[in-house]
Amino acid sequence: MAPALVFDLDGTLVSSMEDLTRTLNVVLDRAGYGMVPVEDMRSMVGQGAKVLLQRGLEANGVAWTENMLAPLYAEFLSSYAAHIADHTRPFPGVIAALERFAADGWRLAVCTNKTERLAIRLLEELKMHHHFHSVVGGDTFDTKKPEAEPILGAIAMAGAVQDGSVMIGDSIADINGAKAAGIPVIAVDFGYTPVPVSELGPDRIISHFDELAGALESLGLRAPVAPVS
Repeated sequence: MAPALVFDLDGTLVSSMEDLTRTLNVVLDRAGYGMVPVEDMRSMVGQGAKVLLQRGLEANGVAWTENMLAPLYAEFLSSYAAHIADHTRPFPGVIAALERFAADGWRLAVCTNKTERLAIRLLEELKMHHHFHSVVGGDTFDTKKPEAEPILGAIAMAGAVQDGSVMIGDSIADINGAKAAGIPVIAVDFGYTPVPVSELGPDRIISHFDELAGALESLGLRAPVAPVS
């Protein structure tokens, strides 16, 4: 069995800030609250839609309750699903990198705190779903990142082994989740985090997906033997 490359989704594989911001602000505006500037969104994403909505309410000074949150969350999911790929696109170099690593024999997985249904929907809309052997969302297991379970689950569901597997992400949830899972983590520096990823303690940092192969090699992780076709 081969190891896996486990990718976060938003801010790592895809640039989704515009669609996430639009959805949050539509929901907040309809509920009579102020909208969140796009520049403030970097500190709000990464823990899934419900936490994003909670932070949007907190930005309005609202002491939210679960009863208040439930209908807004349902509206968020419905609105986002309808516009999930209006402006969201893969970051430069992503598709070529996925094709290269698959050809080299890596198992490819997604582990995101977005719900599994929405993660799959987005990947299908972008015609990326076929690249991955598993897709784990924030609701696939009882826990989500930064816990180890979803990352280890993504590896197992991809038919891969933990030894030699790597997490690639952009946030503290990805970095701490990888550490909890006992695997190295490579951070992208173009994602959604309120502080530079260099301050979060990843094993390596890349600025473009063209640099991922070199980062893996610098960790002593080389491509598995490609599967026989």
